[in-house]
Parts: sequence; C-alpha cells; structure tokens
Amino acid sequence: MRELLLIGIGTGNPRHLTQEAIDAIHHADVVLLPHKGRGKSELAQVRLGILQTLGIAPEKLAHFDMPLRRQTGDDYGQQVQEWHAAIARRWADTLAAHTAATPGAAAPHRVALLVWGDPALYDSTLRIAALLGLAPAQVRVVPGITAMQVLCSAHGIALNDVGAPFQVTTGRQLVEGGWPAGVDTLIVMLDGQRAYEQVTEPEADIFWGAYLGMPQQLLMSGPLQAVKPHISAERARAREQHGWIMDIYLLRRPRTTPPGDAAD
Repeated sequence: MRELLLIGIGTGNPRHLTQEAIDAIHHADVVLLPHKGRGKSELAQVRLGILQTLGIAPEKLAHFDMPLRRQTGDDYGQQVQEWHAAIARRWADTLAAHTAATPGAAAPHRVALLVWGDPALYDSTLRIAALLGLAPAQVRVVPGITAMQVLCSAHGIALNDVGAPFQVTTGRQLVEGGWPAGVDTLIVMLDGQRAYEQVTEPEADIFWGAYLGMPQQLLMSGPLQAVKPHISAERARAREQHGWIMDIYLLRRPRTTPPGDAAD
C-alpha cells in the first residue's frame, strides 16, 4: 500500500460529499467497507449507497466484519487499545484476502476508508492507521462535514454565542466531569448513556438530532428539563426500529461569562 485515504463522508448524505472526497474515492484501488453486525447492517448500506451513487465497481470493495470491543472490567483505555489493534489486523487481513482472491492482481496502491463526519473529530481511524506502520506521508486525510455542522444547520442556530467559546465533549465526560466551568455551549457526541438526562441546569436548552442528513432524520429542541424525556422515548423507539442510532446534541445555558470581542 502506497497510500491510505481516510475520507470524511459527513453524516451519510451523498450530497454532503466534497469534490475532494469524490475524487479520492474514484482514485482508490480498493475501498474497505466495514460491517458492524446484523443489527447495524443499515450503516453498511449507507456507505454502500454512497459508493453505488458514485458508480464504484463492486470488485473494488473489500468487505470485512468489525471486531467487537471487550467491555468487561474498568480498564476502558486498555479495551480501546486492544480493539484498535484488532481493527488494524482486520484491515491488513482483508486487503491480503482481497488481493489473493484476484489471480494475478497486484497489491493495491491506494486504499480508501469512508469515515463518518470528519476523520479528525472524535474518530479513531487515524490512530488505527498509525498501527499499520505507514509513514505519515502515506496517510492522506480528506476532511468531511461534521455532525455538529449539520445539527446546527438543521435547527437553524449558531454554534457559538457572540464572542463566546464552545466545547465539544462526549457523554462519558459529561457524566464524569459535569458541565465545564466557563463554557455555556456544549456539543455532546458519542452519548450512548444519555448523559443529558443527568444534567440539572434549570434554564438550559437542548437541540438534538439523530440520523442527521439521512431520510430518517429526527430533530427535537426546547428547554432541557421539559424535552429530555421525550428525546429519550424517541431515541429508544428509533433504536428499536433501525437497530442502531447515531445522535448528537447541543446544550446551551444562559450566559455565565462576559462576552468576548464580537466580529466586525
């Protein structure tokens, strides 16, 4: 492999692909296509639909099953390291099998992976790629539209208040550390434990979205304390229906810090 292309595909809407992403996909010799189990087959179908829209030949696709992460014990960091190593091995094994299945075929020069959102934001693909022993120049990142951009656009809101910072965090961090001091706007990702249910800020608002950019997109917003049970009910219903859910939300409380310098 001469080059590994990590291509941000946004939230799964083919219209959100940049021209750079489209060009990179077309230039790839092989596209690795992960499958995350029967309950999440729809996720693979979204990626496959993008590739079919672009006219990518089926023989260029190398399908593989994602290894499961060990979730026993309290050594979360070690669990993630083991999982990343297993994924890297699966990539290498899949490429070897794909090459062997085509008699006389040379090893692919450019290998592509389609990454949800942007490869640089709360995604581990870059860290997994580092385990392959490639030189930095051999790994090319193609940026993608992030879920927080699509969330704010869908709700018609600005990401930040005037001259104020915002923070991107995870549900786990919100539960363990609470609402960070000095920050009034939070974007919360990777929240499988519904951390918003534990937030007690009485005047906070929430702007929630799931399956952003997809036909099944869901949106809900309003005062957090009033809306959160409805979000949890809708979230459970959608997860049961589709077998998976990808959601994100913005929390905003009244300004507790003085405004900074406003843009001209």
